[in-house]
Amino acid sequence: MIHMVKLCVGVASVEELESYRDERAHWWDADYGEDVHVHRTRMMPKKRAEMENLSSIYWVMSGTISCRQRILRLAPYTNAEGKHYCDIIMAPDIVRTVPYPKRPFQGWRYLRPEDAPPDMDSNDNENSAELAAELARMGLI
Repeated sequence: MIHMVKLCVGVASVEELESYRDERAHWWDADYGEDVHVHRTRMMPKKRAEMENLSSIYWVMSGTISCRQRILRLAPYTNAEGKHYCDIIMAPDIVRTVPYPKRPFQGWRYLRPEDAPPDMDSNDNENSAELAAELARMGLI
């Protein structure tokens, strides 16, 4: 199993990503059903078999890995001009993670399970998430 990490361009917070959850598939003109979240990216992962229904995409917002979504499937897509893409079809549930700083990069990167930030406990509240993000920015966690 291998995860994916990707910048969530134009989205500054987990709450903002949650607000887009239901409408994003329509942005891509992708119809994979009601209970999924879709993101289109340029390249299909070569490690596709290690990812489908096994791993998560970890979203980077404002320089910090803040949350993840389980990857259900990676589907090839070709537009009307013949350009190839990869549709990342994800579970709609967004799981907050302990915030980890991450510098900007283009596209997406693989993320080994041992390098992935742990999930926040369900008992953690927004204040502890903000505190963890600040500690991560300071390099203390």
